[in-house]
Amino acid sequence: MQSWRQFMIPLLFIVFVNSWLVLAGTAIEEESGSSIYEVLKLYGLPAGLLPKGVKNYSLDNSGRFAVHLDRACNAKFEDEIHYDADVSGNISYGQIDGLSGIKAQDLFLWFPVIQIRVDVPSSGLIYFNVSVVSKQFSLSLFETPRDCLAVTGPDLLLDGAPFVSKVNYTLRLQT
Repeated sequence: MQSWRQFMIPLLFIVFVNSWLVLAGTAIEEESGSSIYEVLKLYGLPAGLLPKGVKNYSLDNSGRFAVHLDRACNAKFEDEIHYDADVSGNISYGQIDGLSGIKAQDLFLWFPVIQIRVDVPSSGLIYFNVSVVSKQFSLSLFETPRDCLAVTGPDLLLDGAPFVSKVNYTLRLQT
């Protein structure tokens, strides 16, 4: 009888700790059955920020999320938006910071989107921050997820359009 208790107490402790670790790391998707589109709405963001067909995502308790698409693709809004196969960032109410995997096209150049935010929902505006510049769009453009057309070839070529990872301006004074 004594030997049974010696094994059972540590075994129950290990089962409890493992269960707690699994639950602590479980994504909201698994806990509530929510889609990433429902999660976006819960955070005050439009569901159409991500294209149709996202089936796999993870979201931890700190707000760090990752979305996996079947392949890189482009969706047409007011401007064209490129989604890498993997998109990630930190979500909080009304914004996504530290974003990677989304690029916006403007004047035939592609710029990495590093933040998306809705300051005042009643304004009807959403802002895409691409480094030092922020571009505003109508929030209504992103109400529903768009179809996304697969991109062939390397992600960064984006159908031959140049990709801008950083913009540097140099001011030269003539004397």
